[in-house]
This record gives sequence, structure tokens and C-alpha cells, in this order.
Amino acid sequence: MKSVIIAQKIDIEAIVGDINKLIVGQSAAAKELKRLIQLVAPSQATVLVQGETGTGKELVARAIHDESKRRGKLIAVNCAAIPSDLLESELFGHEKGAFTGAVNSRPGRIEQANGGTLFLDEIGDMPIALQSKLLRVLESKNVQRVGGNGEKSVDFRLVCATHQNLQAKIDNGDFRSDLYYRINVFPVDVPKLSVRIVDIPLLVDVMLSQMKTLDPKVRPIFDKTALEALSKYDWPGNIRELKNVIERASVLFFGKKVNGENVKQNLIKLKVPIEDEQAALWEVSGSLSDTESLFQQDDTQQLPSAENFRSWFEFHSFIDMRRHLRDIEIVLIEAALEKTNGMVGQAADLLKIRRTTLIEKMKKFVIEKPLT
Repeated sequence: MKSVIIAQKIDIEAIVGDINKLIVGQSAAAKELKRLIQLVAPSQATVLVQGETGTGKELVARAIHDESKRRGKLIAVNCAAIPSDLLESELFGHEKGAFTGAVNSRPGRIEQANGGTLFLDEIGDMPIALQSKLLRVLESKNVQRVGGNGEKSVDFRLVCATHQNLQAKIDNGDFRSDLYYRINVFPVDVPKLSVRIVDIPLLVDVMLSQMKTLDPKVRPIFDKTALEALSKYDWPGNIRELKNVIERASVLFFGKKVNGENVKQNLIKLKVPIEDEQAALWEVSGSLSDTESLFQQDDTQQLPSAENFRSWFEFHSFIDMRRHLRDIEIVLIEAALEKTNGMVGQAADLLKIRRTTLIEKMKKFVIEKPLT
């Protein structure tokens, strides 16, 4: 069983250094990852970043670039996101007239990375025909644009990333072994979130602080039970999934406290907490469940005081007033129809509205008369 973490106050300002801003965590796995980054960054070695989807491989590439002595840009290319027929031009650039639509010459990402770092994300998805062309660039440090005759000298540091088993792809003939040995100079394995559970409180705090559009006063507050619930989850989507959960909490629990049950029922399962809010509404409005005593009251009997709602916003950040008023109408109409055995006129009298008004509301809310 995974260890349960305890909520602790995190001092964000105490986190110093660019690498700590990118690679957040104080677990043994996070510290080892940062150690490897700091070890390889000052060198010119090609790095192969490996890890599951959502573990933050691009952040590792960014950290390697930032910690290096290269003053050029970090140029990122997702090999899986670009169609194979466009990837060649995207990487190597093209000359005017090289193909239909090439109205101007354009440098590729490799040229743009000159003096900096080229990050090839999901390199396992690169078409094998382009792999040989990339290998030639890595060996010669020269690039030739599509449709061009001459070559341009380039100086870039290569960082690649993949979530796939490249050895298996080599065995299947989908990845060149010579390119694999060329890019696998310094492998860096990014740990999955499930082995960095102790980092979750810090990650949550940092993610909330990075929501620039969210006023700190109305950010969701994760209590001890919420952090414990987060620590017990397996996180198949890793840090990316955790970030989604935090953003989801900022919508569903705007300015509210989040507890363990909220995490399990509303954030991980993505169930909008209507029931709890509905229950709270009925609690502050008084009990309407005793329909027998309600309909025995005369005209002078007081309804649940509307003043009870005045304290609503002391405990909740908002209320969907139209939905709640609709729900109250539906409950009262159904109760009145049941009390009068479906006699619309008598039900209208109980509700102190016109018969025609009640019929319109029944049509609007799709309420049918009870079977007698």
C-alpha cells in the first residue's frame, strides 16, 4: 500500500533555481532526475528522454537546454503531431517552388535550432524514410532543404523523447538501429507520478499558483483528506492528469475547500457535485419533505423563510439560481398533483396559480399527471 502523505505548508518562494521551477519535487526520484539533468546539461551529448505519457518529458528537455551553455533557442517538434508528408519540410525546410504551395523559401526547424537545442518529441513516430535523412544531418552537421541543391552548416544540440520501446520498434523494422545508437548517448528516464507520491502536495501548490487567471482568494483549497486521496490514486496519465484534476477543481470548487470524497467522486471520476449543492439548498430553505403537514397548513402558515438564503454565500461561491428555482417548481407541482390525484384545477389552487399557468409549466417541465 502506498504511503499516505500529510498536508504541509509549502513556501513557493523557497524554491530556487530554474531547474526546480521546471522539475518540481523533492522525492528521491525527482532529485535523481534533476541530478542527471545537471550532469548532462553542460555537455554537448545527445540525450534520449524516455518515460510514460504525461510525465513531463518536454519539461526535462527545457531544463537541459536552460542549464546548458547554449544561447540559441529551444526548438521543439512533435513528430507524432505532424503528418508524415509535411514533417520533412517542417524539419529540413524547403526552397521556393519545391512543391505545390511552396511560394517562398523557408528554413526548417533544424536550421532554426542553430546555436540552440532541437527537441524531437515522440521520435519513435518519425517515418523511417526521414530517419535516414536525420541521421545524415547528425553525422555531417549539414542540412539540405527540400528542393535545394546546397547544404547549410548547422550547430545544434539534439534532445529526443519517446514513450515507446524503441528496441521493440527496431526488432519490428520500424526504427533504424543506427539512429537509435546515435541518439541514445545519454538516456534519461522520467519517473511516473505513482513513484513520486510525496511530491503531490508541492505539485498541487505550484499548479494552483501558476493559474494566472485565477484570483488566489478563490482558488480551491485541498485539505489533508484531499491530498491523501490524491496520493492513493495510480495516476495513469501522470503529471498531465494531475494538472487536469487541478484545473477541474478550479471550476467545480471555485473558492471552496476540497476534501477526499470530492477528489474521488467529483475530480477523478468527473462527476459534477450537483447532489451536494442540492442538499445544501434544501437544508438552508427548510425541510419540504413533509408534504402531508405542508398541505394541511392554511393560507396564513409561513413558508420556509427566504431569509435563510442570505447566508448562502458564506458557505458557497455561487448558486445556479435558475436551476434551483426550476427544481423547486417541479417538486412542488408534482407534490400538488399527487395530493389532488392529478386534478389540475385543484393542484393549481394549492399552488396559488392559475390553471392555465400550471398546464403551461407541466408542458415546459414535461410533468405528467399521476396515474390514479
